[in-house]
Amino acid sequence: MSDGVYILNFHGIGRPIRNFWSGEECVWIGRGEFEAVLDEVKGRENALVTFDDGNVSDVEIALPALQARGMKAHFYIVSDFIGQKEFLSVNDIKTLQASGMVIGNHGKRHRPWRGMAAGELREELVEARDRLEQIIAKPIRHAACPYGEYDRRVLAHLRESGYERVYTSDGGRAHKSRWLQPRNSLRCHSNAEAVRRLLGETRFSVRELVRMCKRSIKRWR
Repeated sequence: MSDGVYILNFHGIGRPIRNFWSGEECVWIGRGEFEAVLDEVKGRENALVTFDDGNVSDVEIALPALQARGMKAHFYIVSDFIGQKEFLSVNDIKTLQASGMVIGNHGKRHRPWRGMAAGELREELVEARDRLEQIIAKPIRHAACPYGEYDRRVLAHLRESGYERVYTSDGGRAHKSRWLQPRNSLRCHSNAEAVRRLLGETRFSVRELVRMCKRSIKRWR
């Protein structure tokens, strides 16, 4: 059986209740569109759902929608945002974890990891993870790169830090058994039909071959 999977990544859901970061408005998705995508992928073995940043919509909108469909997901959280207005609180994170969701690290301050000094990378990869582990009282084994930014040096630090899976924003088809996992970011114009087409792509489609080439360049630059 193939271990191929398409990972769908969400950010904020529903009506925004805080000011956007630069460019962030493109990755918020309406509640109706979000639930339609969940209905499209529910029960599919070749789809996985993840969330970045730790917006409060993760627990207010995403969690009930997932539970209503019997689905699990991964939540990648920025440690310095915990407890800030419109972001997840400590209790919210504990609720997600108690509901069977996977909690992962999305860094300390939501900054691109590429180009950081070693000390800064330690803050993002180790100190941020330590705080999340203190909250859920379990090891954090997965990380997601902010803005999808990484290179060979960042990947080396992630391996040295002991992460078992690393998630990017490269798009295309992932493999459950591999360490580096490309994800497909859902955007404001995304809908269930677009997801249906994505899941129907063949392994050797032109788009997928282009994505594979781009991922290879990023891994070795």
